[in-house]
Amino acid sequence: MKKIAEDVHLLDGFPPNAINVYLIGDVLLDAGTRLAKNRVLRELKGRTVTAHALTHAHPDHQGASKAVCEALNIPLWCGEKDKLAMETGDLTSVLPDNWNTRLQNMLWTGAGHPVARVLREGDTVAGFTIIDAPGHSPGQVAYWRESDRLLILGDVLNGMNLLTGVTGLHEPPKLFTVDPALNRDSARKLAKLKPDLVCFGHGRPWRDGEAFVRFVEGLAK
Repeated sequence: MKKIAEDVHLLDGFPPNAINVYLIGDVLLDAGTRLAKNRVLRELKGRTVTAHALTHAHPDHQGASKAVCEALNIPLWCGEKDKLAMETGDLTSVLPDNWNTRLQNMLWTGAGHPVARVLREGDTVAGFTIIDAPGHSPGQVAYWRESDRLLILGDVLNGMNLLTGVTGLHEPPKLFTVDPALNRDSARKLAKLKPDLVCFGHGRPWRDGEAFVRFVEGLAK
C-alpha cells in the first residue's frame, strides 16, 4: 500500500495501477473485481476500516465489495443511481450491452449487497466532498478534497491507455460508458475545480493539474 497524499493510500495491484483501490482515511474506496477479495483484505489487515464506498458500480470497482463488507462487517455506500445495480448484482442498467461487458459480467462482477448510505452531491466522506459525475455509469460520483485540491474521479477519465497500459489522459472507452456525452460534461464539471492531484480508477496518480484541465478543455463539445 502506497501513501499518495495525507490520509490517502493506493493499494497494490497487478499490473500496477490497472484497477485502483484506495483507502481514504478509514474508508475503502472501490474494491476491484471479485478476484481481488483476498488481496484487498490482506492489504487492509491491521488497519481500521469503518466503511466501504464506491465511485461507481461496474465489475472492476464493485467486484469484491460484498466479500469485503462481510469480512470486515462494514457498511457499503454508493451513488443513488447505481444503488439498485449494487444491491441486486445485476449491472445491466449501469453498463452498455456488448460482448465485452457481458464477458466482464461473467468474470468480474460481484454479488449484490445492501447499500447502507446513498451518496449525494455535497455529502462528505472521510474529509472528501461528493460530486455527482454521471455518464460512465448513471450513479458515478467523484471525491473532492479542497484543502489540497485532490480529486478522485473514478472512470470519468482514465490515466492510462487501457489496451497498452501507457500513461496518459483518455476518456473511458464507449464500450463501457452508458452516456459518453454526459460523461464528458462531468469531466468539464470536475476540471473547473482545477485539481492539483487527480486519482483515477485506472492509471497512476496525475500530478499535473494544468495538463488535466487543458485535456478536458480540448474535448469536443
